[in-house]
Amino acid sequence: MKKNYFFFSLIFILSLIIISGCTNSKDSIATISVNSDSEHTNTFKKLNLGELYDFDFKLNNADKTWVNVWIESYKDGKQEPQPIDKLSYGLSPNKVEEGNLGFGIINTNDTRLCFLYSPNATTTPQKIDKIHSGVFSGWDYAIGEEKVELKLGKTYLLGAYRESNGNSIRTYNLQNENEVKKMISNDKVVFLLKIKIEEK
Repeated sequence: MKKNYFFFSLIFILSLIIISGCTNSKDSIATISVNSDSEHTNTFKKLNLGELYDFDFKLNNADKTWVNVWIESYKDGKQEPQPIDKLSYGLSPNKVEEGNLGFGIINTNDTRLCFLYSPNATTTPQKIDKIHSGVFSGWDYAIGEEKVELKLGKTYLLGAYRESNGNSIRTYNLQNENEVKKMISNDKVVFLLKIKIEEK
């Protein structure tokens, strides 16, 4: 009798865990993950256009939400008053939207351009400074290839592009706010790619 009771209790608990797990993922407002080997990034590499940082993005309740993606710019430790680029869209006719979302830098002979894109919109490329001579530059993702669930009203850091103050560049933990502050303080140029979803 005790064995049967234990067995049924175990099945009941496992069922609850499975049901609650399904409910949580179903109720998440959005998911995002790194897509470093996407068609978009491979096309950029093949054509030698510059650099592209691509994500898989899925937005639930797309008909009731607004997505804001922007690039904060820091020079010599000080934040520029306005984002260098910003993309806002929402209230889709579709309940669910999914596709590629990201940030690109186009290199030309005399200048560099950056742009943002999402499943439904792309910004006009914005002019940014050329890389300073004698410095190292690099991009670090703040999230991995596993899906991250996004919550309403919370700002998330997706990645950082930066140029060093010298002939080396160190790595930082972009999940740690203090590490991000150190990076901003230590590097010559820092771009932070951020996202926030709001209900409308």
